[in-house]
Amino acid sequence: MNQNDAATHNPNDSRKLTRVAVVIIERMVEGGYEVLFAQRPEGKAYAGYWEFPGGKIEANESIAAASIREIEEELGIHVRSVEPLTSERFSYPHAHVELNFVTTREWSGEPHGREGQAFSWQRIDNIRVSPLLPALLHEESRVLARLRQRVSGELSERD
Repeated sequence: MNQNDAATHNPNDSRKLTRVAVVIIERMVEGGYEVLFAQRPEGKAYAGYWEFPGGKIEANESIAAASIREIEEELGIHVRSVEPLTSERFSYPHAHVELNFVTTREWSGEPHGREGQAFSWQRIDNIRVSPLLPALLHEESRVLARLRQRVSGELSERD
């Protein structure tokens, strides 16, 4: 399966929209910027694929509240605050999703896969885990490019 063909950018998808909080957990290590990826566990769509952690937003729940709840449930770390990054919609064969990306550097604890999933810290300019979820690689997605721009801006500000 071609990963890019598995997700489409279809604003006319008539299926019920599933809203998802996607949390980009950031850290600086040895002068380098890293983000946390989690591997989707067995039994879920796209099992084995790597993604930014998060999950469905419940009825009447804010993106921030869902982000904090999902990261505690999935990885056992406490997120104190999040900043909105972007929102993108994609149609997968199994669902029409709105991915609400947020970032955080305000977290505490050591991550551990509470659902048995693997996780990995990755430099945004050298992502080594594969395969990534198709939406992250889709030509309409700007998430990875925006993260790379943030890092470039921060590094040039320090020079």
